[in-house]
Amino acid sequence: MHEIFINYRTKNGKPVAYMCDEKLSARFGPDSVFLARKSIDPGDNYIETLDQAARRSRVLLAVIDEQWLDAPHRHDPARRALDDPKDWVRREIEEALASGALVVPLLIGRHVEQLDPHRLPASMAELAECQYTRLDLHTLDADLTGLGDRLVRQVRGLAALDRHSHPDAAEEPEPRPTVRNDQQRGGIGQVGGSVGTFVNDAHGSLHTGRGDVYEGPRIEGDGTNYVAGDNRGGIRQRFGPRAPRGGDAQ
Repeated sequence: MHEIFINYRTKNGKPVAYMCDEKLSARFGPDSVFLARKSIDPGDNYIETLDQAARRSRVLLAVIDEQWLDAPHRHDPARRALDDPKDWVRREIEEALASGALVVPLLIGRHVEQLDPHRLPASMAELAECQYTRLDLHTLDADLTGLGDRLVRQVRGLAALDRHSHPDAAEEPEPRPTVRNDQQRGGIGQVGGSVGTFVNDAHGSLHTGRGDVYEGPRIEGDGTNYVAGDNRGGIRQRFGPRAPRGGDAQ
């Protein structure tokens, strides 16, 4: 389904309509914008195609220049084209209004006045109540960018198609390993990566590698005494052979 339908009068509105199609197709995709010349395939029933496209689109952009309101009828110059119920510009706008689509009058240039509902056929008088957007030929590119930005905010389907709103996000570097010990006391844990072993609030002997563990002074060699803690009875030491209890040895 085409999201945007571009409505224009062939004689004067074609250049701006084609610029709208080019800009909006680049932003939302060519299949999202309906322009009669490019969107109707050879052999298709153009009457049915135009009616259905105008009725099913979410947005209709009505290109309105200085001659739009009073443009003469092709076959009867004494009449206005808009006064003919079969006029395609009128017919497409009527279909879009009846379907509930967002209809945006695009006023081209600085001299086009806001539409007067009393000068429009009753079936499309509502068009004069639709908020218009003014496009200046000197700033058309920027104006269409701004129009696209507003349409994205108003029409959810366009937001999903918007190529300007989804730049490729730069890949964030992989975070370095970290250690957290919130609300944890004691113990030894293993953390993957380059952190190794971490200890939090240990209250005793700790051994995380190779070798012996000594909890007191380390003393090596013969004939050494070591006393730890309270000693109330003294220390006795004897060296050499023990004498007999009965007296001196003979």
